[in-house]
Amino acid sequence: MSEWWGNLSGVITLVLMAVFIGIWIWAWRARHKKTFDRMARLPMEDTEAPGEPTAPGKRAQAADDNEDREDERK
Repeated sequence: MSEWWGNLSGVITLVLMAVFIGIWIWAWRARHKKTFDRMARLPMEDTEAPGEPTAPGKRAQAADDNEDREDERK
């Protein structure tokens, strides 16, 4: 292995470490706290009506069920 290869790998390691530390500092800044707190609560929020299907296949099935109910009413 030549000397320039060792220098190149050392420089790449330092650059990647600096990028990692920069992203880490950016993520932990105080101004991001509100955003991250809001995103942390997203899974707990109930955004769908009770009984509303979520998967696309279930939506089609629910539409078919609604049509069947309407036919039975007639």
